[in-house]
Amino acid sequence: MTIERPRNPEHGDYATNLALQVAKKAGLQPREFAAALAELLTAADGIDVAEIAGPGFLNLRLAADAQGEQVRLVLTAGDAYGLGDAFTGRNINLEFVSANPTGPIHLGGTRWAAVGDALGRVLVAQGAQVTREYYFNDAGAQIDRFVKSLIAAAKGEPAPEDGYAGGYISDIAAEVLRQEPSALSLPDDERHETFRRVGIGLMFTEIRQSLHEFGTDFDVYFHENSLHESGAVDSAVQQLKDSGNLYFEEGAWWLRSSEYGDDKDRVVIKKDGNPAYIAGDLAYFQDKRKRGFDLCIYMLGADHHGYIARLKAAAAAFGDDPAVVEVLIGQMVNLLSDGKPVRMSKRAGTVITMEDLVEAVGVDAARYELIRYPIGSSLDIDLDLLRKHSNDNPVFYVQYAHARLSSLQRGAAELGIKFDVADLDYGLLTREQEGDLIRTIGEFPTVVRKSAELREPHRVARYLENLAGAYHRFYDGPRVLPQGDEEATPLTHARLALCEAARQVLANGLKLLGVSAPERM
Repeated sequence: MTIERPRNPEHGDYATNLALQVAKKAGLQPREFAAALAELLTAADGIDVAEIAGPGFLNLRLAADAQGEQVRLVLTAGDAYGLGDAFTGRNINLEFVSANPTGPIHLGGTRWAAVGDALGRVLVAQGAQVTREYYFNDAGAQIDRFVKSLIAAAKGEPAPEDGYAGGYISDIAAEVLRQEPSALSLPDDERHETFRRVGIGLMFTEIRQSLHEFGTDFDVYFHENSLHESGAVDSAVQQLKDSGNLYFEEGAWWLRSSEYGDDKDRVVIKKDGNPAYIAGDLAYFQDKRKRGFDLCIYMLGADHHGYIARLKAAAAAFGDDPAVVEVLIGQMVNLLSDGKPVRMSKRAGTVITMEDLVEAVGVDAARYELIRYPIGSSLDIDLDLLRKHSNDNPVFYVQYAHARLSSLQRGAAELGIKFDVADLDYGLLTREQEGDLIRTIGEFPTVVRKSAELREPHRVARYLENLAGAYHRFYDGPRVLPQGDEEATPLTHARLALCEAARQVLANGLKLLGVSAPERM
């Protein structure tokens, strides 16, 4: 059964297919059942009209006073309006960003920083216990190339052919030498370890700081290297050998991942005896489960589609439920200015970074724009649009609505106008724009729940734009506050309450996105 708002207002405030779903069980035709239901509904308080449409749909119009009760609900709940319990009892590990510590966070990681943080917020809003986790890839070949690049920069030499370039490499190399002045004169192994230890620490500190300034903080920063040092990788590999899910062939150890839905078997221990990257993934999944998480969400980049089947197969190979693993794949982000792609970072040299985007448009605009689209779609960010203070800029449009509503409440306070939530005549809110605003406000809890269930925080952003639109249309009608010698009336109080409810919902929604709700603009 569904209850929804019709696109055409002439079809009522709400429409339901209840009769179509239930009539057969009652031994009636849908329209016959709908007629009986309409008679019962119109006899009850709160529904003015119940009309049958099509094969048995019911279109409903609510009485103004019943509809206005939504305002009281919002004002009574305050900051808690929109919270639910759909995920109460769930212990979720949400891993996102997890960029290699070989450079600043690029645009793809920036998208995950915004979307992942917002997803964590909507899951918490639905009662989940969420641990936000950053998997720090501080082992493997990429780290070796990073360290060699630092050493080359410290010597004043060009970056290795497969290494990293950019001003940040020179900056970090110089800081390593400042902290360890004798680093270059050490034996090769000690020199490599010194630049690895200090260089990764510096890069990691910078990444954490950038994320914090972007409004994204993590509960756990998990170091991949710890899995190797603690023996967790060896333990996971041995467990799979013992269960027969790891087999030896052509000098390597292979996971029977194709038996669990993957497109092929995966090498876990290479011919040279070193673990492949998936070995760390296996141990990391086990570690998450041992920490008590019943859902492990991985948010990965566009080039990681193969990880969906791979990680689920890994769970199954351990005898676990593959549904415990959920992989979300995000697409690429491009920046446009003057209609042309922006391709080079001032600092990183080869990619656009989080700092570049924030410097161009600010944290609020960057976060909002990155969140408001489905993660499965590629995203072109128009920097010129996001710099505009106009209704064409979606974050400005929403924030301006909140600022307008805040200004209205300040104006009421200056006039000495107060209202009592429990003593308002909501039946006075009869204008079409008032009803539309009330109904839009009432959708917020459902939007939050759906955003959590579908892992789609962009639904909250789009909803806020609809709510801002409903308010702006309401604002174009009669003035809310009295002018001159006019006295505040019960209608004044009811409209002020409605406006405060709209402001509250905008603030609650922006908070879920990690975007500020300014009181002045």
